[in-house]
Amino acid sequence: MSDHPADAALIGLAVMGQNLALNIADHGFRVAVFNRTGSVTDAFVDEHPEGSFGGKGGGLVACKTLEGLVASMARPRRVVMMIKAGGPTDAVIDSLTPLMESGDLIVDGGNAHWDDTRRREKALKERGILFVGSGVSGGEEGARFGPSLMPGGDRAAWEVLKPVWEAIAAKVNSDTGQPLEGAKPGEPIEGGESCAAYIGSDGAGHFVKMVHNGIEYADMQIICEAYHLLRAAGGMEPAQCAGVFSKYNEGDLDSFLIEITADILRQKDPETGAPFVEIVLDAAGQKGTGMWTSIAALQKGAPAATIGEAVFARAISALKEERVRASGLLPGPGEHAASGAMERVFGNSERLVEAVGNALYCAKLCAYAQGFQIMSLASEEYEWDLDFGSIAMIWRGGCIIRARFLQRIKDAYARDKSLANLLLDPYFAGQIKEKQGDWRKVVSLASEGGVPVPAFASALSYYDSYRHGVLPANLLQAQRDYFGAHTYERMDKPRGEKFHLDWPDPARPQSRA
Repeated sequence: MSDHPADAALIGLAVMGQNLALNIADHGFRVAVFNRTGSVTDAFVDEHPEGSFGGKGGGLVACKTLEGLVASMARPRRVVMMIKAGGPTDAVIDSLTPLMESGDLIVDGGNAHWDDTRRREKALKERGILFVGSGVSGGEEGARFGPSLMPGGDRAAWEVLKPVWEAIAAKVNSDTGQPLEGAKPGEPIEGGESCAAYIGSDGAGHFVKMVHNGIEYADMQIICEAYHLLRAAGGMEPAQCAGVFSKYNEGDLDSFLIEITADILRQKDPETGAPFVEIVLDAAGQKGTGMWTSIAALQKGAPAATIGEAVFARAISALKEERVRASGLLPGPGEHAASGAMERVFGNSERLVEAVGNALYCAKLCAYAQGFQIMSLASEEYEWDLDFGSIAMIWRGGCIIRARFLQRIKDAYARDKSLANLLLDPYFAGQIKEKQGDWRKVVSLASEGGVPVPAFASALSYYDSYRHGVLPANLLQAQRDYFGAHTYERMDKPRGEKFHLDWPDPARPQSRA
């Protein structure tokens, strides 16, 4: 390796870190790499010697210490961290800061909590060091061949990072919005729109990545509920369900998650030969970002029940032993209730497949509407000025929720940048009008058949609540005023004007609060 200074550095050589470093090197950048365990650094660089990166000048530089890493770099230094969120991130920043100079850049590419990112960015700014908290979505494959990147921080920091981040991000066709494919090691994709864009100041990037993950939770849960209905009500085997999801993937539901669902349902268990999905324990885990999204929604007053239900669905799945005991004690509608209801409601499994696909689309739209509403409220509170069309654009490739659907969202915000809710866009309103009959039948079928569909059902309730001009919150407000003198507003008075009724003697005149 020559003495040419490194263009960037990467700290943390677990799988995501290694793949991101290789991706950066593929695009002609020299990358200084460091891992706390030095043998990991040496083995990684030895496996990818000079000449492994297509002759574009990129390569890896092994560093034994943080001091050596900082010294190996050209200025302004660009140091990317791919390490565990929380304390470990703070520890590395504390070690790096004394070694760096004004104008240098630290990038946190981990799943950090957005509030931690705001704190870190403020502290580093006081020392003249630039900081970016960037969402990195796409898993191991995305990191290697093109992730979706959501950087937040000062614009000056983004300008330093921009050449690297735009180069390594996933690319989509400028006309269709479909991901460009075919990248191989040393052969980066050329052309197309880069799935990396400046999100906003301080914690905006990590907040948007968090909401991405919350939508991902909902999207996955909706797909799982669709599978459950096809199995319980349609009597389909996993391989048949795989065919259904492959068919879904040819239309408006085309997405990475639908595609891999079909692959999973075709897979046989190598040990038993049984369908792989049937030997996987039905107890799901979580890393916290879905929960963070739900907490943020509650804190900001954003109605996001479908995202919350997706988190709760994982929580109840984890109660495996309790559920097994309860299955023998708690009565339901009967073993064949779901298939019987399907025959009455739809007549045959072909109609069920069509209806479930329509319900999946509608519920998915509501989950996205909830996620974008959370981001809208945060953008207003923190003055981030989020560009929702741009966010939809960078989610079209590289990330886990990449889908044809996102081009429609980008188009919706192009039509109306200040769109209050995706449900109000003419295209999406038309889709709901066309498909909601099947959506309602599917939720009804699930209820009658005893099949749990918390995401489908909560999405429908969200839609019905949003389209109602009057909700029973009037009674709720009266209850609060009765027992706690919390006051209420009147239909015939301006918003914001508060009143209180003297409940011991309701006939007395109302008083303004």
